[in-house]
Amino acid sequence: MTQLLAPAPGPTASDRPTGARRALRAVAVVSCLPYLSLKAAWIAGSRVGIPEGSALLDHRGVMIAANTLTVLMDAAVIVLALLLTRPWGHRVPAWLLALPMWAATGLLAPIMAGFPAQLAVRALGGSVNSAEDTGREPFLDEWVFGVVYGGFILQGLSLGLLFALYARDRWGRVWRGRVAGLADPGRAARRCALAAAVLALYPAALRLLWAGGSTLGLNEARAAERTSDFSVLQALEACYLAAAAAGALVLAFRWGRALPVRVPLALAWLGSAAVACWGAWLFLASLGPVDDVAERPTAAMLLSYAVQMIIGTLVATVGVRLFKERAGGGGAA
Repeated sequence: MTQLLAPAPGPTASDRPTGARRALRAVAVVSCLPYLSLKAAWIAGSRVGIPEGSALLDHRGVMIAANTLTVLMDAAVIVLALLLTRPWGHRVPAWLLALPMWAATGLLAPIMAGFPAQLAVRALGGSVNSAEDTGREPFLDEWVFGVVYGGFILQGLSLGLLFALYARDRWGRVWRGRVAGLADPGRAARRCALAAAVLALYPAALRLLWAGGSTLGLNEARAAERTSDFSVLQALEACYLAAAAAGALVLAFRWGRALPVRVPLALAWLGSAAVACWGAWLFLASLGPVDDVAERPTAAMLLSYAVQMIIGTLVATVGVRLFKERAGGGGAA
């Protein structure tokens, strides 16, 4: 039962990374450089990519602290890329790899889906606010988003493929077989799944309302500046909540017995990570200083972020219980 949490046996000569894995590692590392360079420049005092009048310039100390945190987070991508492709990576305890990979999935996957979707909707005539529309300068120059989000997409693709290959080699048995072959996960797992599904109704309803044009629960600034970009992101957030709840329910109650185990596992992993990590990130961002009362998050928004963190944790708990049980030898493979 503890096999998943313990280090794997040391690698052999055949465990050395293939050319494809080395190429993916290089892509992951190189795609971090534009973001890290921009952040380092901003910490040092440069204003490249930041227009005059941007809110980023109002609180220098907060900007330095936030940029330092995000530099460390993106540098962790480089560490993960090395861990997934070096022999010593197979000796790392599973939890020490799974936790940062789960967080990376949760932060990168919504960008990988959201940014292209926003561009597609814009191309079809979606709305975009300008400085004249909002009455204030933009947060960042437009080119920054292309550079940063393009890098994030490459990071997500390369790191995701590396993790899939690594996990197949180390824990392939965990997601073999079908849902019908899963052992009874127990009452605790079923309670976690049910609680997550019920709690998901609140943020999912809000996201769908916002995606459809409602301003219920939004602060004044967000309600006044809604664009197609915002609607796209809200619709996708509802999808992540649905994925998290569906994955947990299938795993806990063994619904859809003909489904391959990897389907609900993937839904639970991706959904719980996206819901919890972006909920935590938005909640953390809401704690920063706000000069305009119209920009302060409403109670409904803060509650939504907090509930998302709880949902993601509950769904992740269901997944961890399954991983531990199957890695320890239980369940049909």
